[in-house]
Amino acid sequence: MFRQKRNWETRENAFAAFSMGPLTDFWRQREEAEFTGVDNVPVRFVRFHAPENDRVIVVCPGRIESYVKYAELAYDLFHMGFDVLIIDHRGQGLSGRLLSDSHRGHVVNFSDYVDDFAAFWEQEVQPGPWRKRYILAHSMGGTIATLFLQRTPGACDAIALCAPMFGIIIHLPDWMVRQILDWAEGHQRFRESYALGTGRWHALPFSVNVLTHSRARYRRNLRFYADEPKLQVGGPTHHWVREGILAGEQVLAGAGDDATPMLLLQAQEERVVDNRVHDRYCDIRAAAGHPCEGGKPLVIEGAYHEILFEKDAMRSVALNAIVDFFDRHH
Repeated sequence: MFRQKRNWETRENAFAAFSMGPLTDFWRQREEAEFTGVDNVPVRFVRFHAPENDRVIVVCPGRIESYVKYAELAYDLFHMGFDVLIIDHRGQGLSGRLLSDSHRGHVVNFSDYVDDFAAFWEQEVQPGPWRKRYILAHSMGGTIATLFLQRTPGACDAIALCAPMFGIIIHLPDWMVRQILDWAEGHQRFRESYALGTGRWHALPFSVNVLTHSRARYRRNLRFYADEPKLQVGGPTHHWVREGILAGEQVLAGAGDDATPMLLLQAQEERVVDNRVHDRYCDIRAAAGHPCEGGKPLVIEGAYHEILFEKDAMRSVALNAIVDFFDRHH
């Protein structure tokens, strides 16, 4: 099987040339399609396929992300000999929105994301020509994919989670968060309004971002959103935060029942999700006899939350670990 040499350590040196040339050419080969999710919401996805590939990686992105942002990752995985499918979750990316203010990150039930993903799997992934099926999930996508596997044991051959959202960092005491969210839940205007301290999407300068140390990748991602207003999603609603917290609790509750081979990558300089919950999750799986790869999270030194969009030195460590892990389950 032809596989490109991994030259991930040095890409940022000529990032503009790479993204304007090979990456743009690659992106033109995409196939875009959609299916109907829960409550008739259109859910979009993109596919990269080569007849000789007998393994597929299904990418499950994080909150507010679109598959448009994942072009570089798709390029790297495809050139390692994998087909790639990437879903745009409801309420974000190119999928249908749920509220009249399209900037509000909202979902009626967190399980709607999981139902959509299950339908996607059943219609697009399961019947496909592949010998092996893997999932690579980031942040909120990690919660969605993990709940999907708890519900559908054995659906995939292995899963890699990058900074999964099993707990959210909120700089308020737990009891206060519960009180605010429970109160907002009973008042529709507040339930569907932006959570405290958040609002519409706007471009933040690189210097204050807590997602990546890579200026090149940060600027490229910002440009997607700036150039395509329909991709923009701002802060989550109070109801979304409540659903997200409950989903994290559900993940822990079912952790011992999931035997899917799992690699969990953790960002050392995480500012978005709670790393302590990853540790707890791996402990529960280990106690149940299904330890995460290596028995605990693989910490990516120095990385912020968006491990797959980090500087080359960190991103390549993560990407090599992911591809090698999938190769061990070939």
